[in-house]
Amino acid sequence: MASPNSPTRPTRQNPSFHDFLPAMAGKLGGEGLIGELCNGFELLMDRERGVITFESLRRNAAAVLGLGDLTDEDVRSMIKEGDFDCDGALNQMEFCVLMFRLSPELMEASRCLVTEAIEEEYARF
Repeated sequence: MASPNSPTRPTRQNPSFHDFLPAMAGKLGGEGLIGELCNGFELLMDRERGVITFESLRRNAAAVLGLGDLTDEDVRSMIKEGDFDCDGALNQMEFCVLMFRLSPELMEASRCLVTEAIEEEYARF
């Protein structure tokens, strides 16, 4: 876990952070990274509902991640950013997709892979 003054932990005073997901993907491989994201989801989820709710994120962000200084608006924004089905919570798939979307390097690598696949398909014709 990042210390309160770590450059890996974004705050209003220090909005920059270090993106560790590409390094994790390189070390763990695709399946290993997804497994770790699923473990992270389980740490943040509401045990009764099986999704990340406003309440579970508020509670667990402070306890597990050391992000007790998040405002209610911060927490609502985090949920809203990944809530594709608009049910007010994040299921496991929404959480994993959100983590990828928040990683600039992984998004760029994904774009490159999709572009290569499309180019290969067009080259066949």
